[in-house]
Amino acid sequence: MSARTADSARDIPEATVARLPVYLRALTTLVDNGTATCSSEELAAAAGVNSAKLRKDLSYLGSYGTRGVGYDVDYLRYQIAREIGVTQDWPVVIVGIGNLGHALANFSGFRSRGFRVVALLDADPDRRGERVAGIDVRDFADLEPIVREHGVAIGVIATPASAAQDVADQMVEAGIRSILNFAPIVISVPDGVDVRKVDLSIELQILAYHEQRKQSEATA
Repeated sequence: MSARTADSARDIPEATVARLPVYLRALTTLVDNGTATCSSEELAAAAGVNSAKLRKDLSYLGSYGTRGVGYDVDYLRYQIAREIGVTQDWPVVIVGIGNLGHALANFSGFRSRGFRVVALLDADPDRRGERVAGIDVRDFADLEPIVREHGVAIGVIATPASAAQDVADQMVEAGIRSILNFAPIVISVPDGVDVRKVDLSIELQILAYHEQRKQSEATA
């Protein structure tokens, strides 16, 4: 088994990077079920991709499979977790503690996947002092000292669309370089800042499109 060089880390395509967490989740399930080794076909089926795509994706990480045996599930899980950075402890701050912010704060998967919510912030004075998932909601004005104190790596925006750009601007000013945006708006950030957008309404509309097609085919 050989690990890839640090230089090749820059060569992983974005589409592959997006699938690595899916493989990690599938491998975690296999480990939990007591599976020690698996073939590329078995792992691909568990991840919901075709085996050729999976083998191509894993080739960017190194040679972790053994011919005739397959993959050591726990070892491959560790290698993927290390590649995407979740073997570290990433401090996260959530801004906007409405219904969505509450749900995110209570999401148990953060800690088990290498993320630690260190602060919940909201500009609404009525929210301050509220306790969510064992964390006191603080004033959004406290963002900069919190980022400095905890070395916050990732900021999560769960505010209304009207506030999202201002929140993003202040996150960047405070030193945050990775943002997960749940607000239904495209935010602008300078070079060097990564943004991932999660738009639930768009995902529902995509499902509605597929559902409409299935209904049309059924009545054709």
